[in-house]
Amino acid sequence: MTKNLVHILEVGARDGLQNEPGVVSTPDKIALINRAVAAGIRRLEVASFVHPGRVPQMADAEAVVAGLPEHEGVSYIGLVLNKKGALRALATRVHELGCVVVATDSFGQKNQGQTIVEGIAAARDILRLAHDHGRRAQVTIAASFGCPFEGEVPAERVLDIAEQLAEAGPIEIALADTIGVGVPAQVHDLFGQLRERLPDMPLRAHFHNTRNTGIANAMAAIEEGVVTLDASLGGIGGCPFAPKATGNIATEDLLYLLDRSGLVSGVDLDQVIASAHWLADMLGRPVPGLVSKAGGFPKPIRAE
Repeated sequence: MTKNLVHILEVGARDGLQNEPGVVSTPDKIALINRAVAAGIRRLEVASFVHPGRVPQMADAEAVVAGLPEHEGVSYIGLVLNKKGALRALATRVHELGCVVVATDSFGQKNQGQTIVEGIAAARDILRLAHDHGRRAQVTIAASFGCPFEGEVPAERVLDIAEQLAEAGPIEIALADTIGVGVPAQVHDLFGQLRERLPDMPLRAHFHNTRNTGIANAMAAIEEGVVTLDASLGGIGGCPFAPKATGNIATEDLLYLLDRSGLVSGVDLDQVIASAHWLADMLGRPVPGLVSKAGGFPKPIRAE
């Protein structure tokens, strides 16, 4: 394995589009995913198997998965929140299931109708189902850095949830700053403690840029040994059940940070920027990402 390798997990087609005011067509979702794959991304959240009445933007989950081409080495991920969603996902070609446990009761009940205890139990069921069906499965602890309803989230609670989930055998555990309140010092502290508790568990980070700290938090996570980070083309997204939550860190912004820091991702920045422009045209509005506006590092201007 390359020493400075960092993986980008593209979440634009799921976490990105789920917060859009309108419903994006199935062909456009497939085109978005195909563009990300063409740029070099190898793990992608492609759909969410949730109730269409609660998240209508994800109502075509099965159709999206059915329309995706198979690529060697590319893993399509379906987000599921309960056993029913897991069974829907397992009936498709998704390679990996992602489940979520929210670190507060208030947000968990708003987001997926579960307390922390119920969320852990549901995640264990999902992980077991995935294993029984020969699929990979991972889990994200949402609101790890702060809750829109309860405020501060004790680090010890997040660590305790992670330890309980680790017993069920996920391929990785992610900590998510679902509402974009975290800062690098908090990221260093929480991931540092989690690494001490679970030294052999692969860790992933999911940041939102709500308060303009997302990219700084990404670097802090990398410095703590996290080698997989979620990002969304154009920086679109947010949680429909979290007030004032805005987009994920932009894939192109994260990629620029990695490239200029000597970190290897295997993803082509120019293609990602072009895809962010395509996405803005498709949505009919500018996207939040900055590098798609400014471009990559400027080339020297040579006098004629």
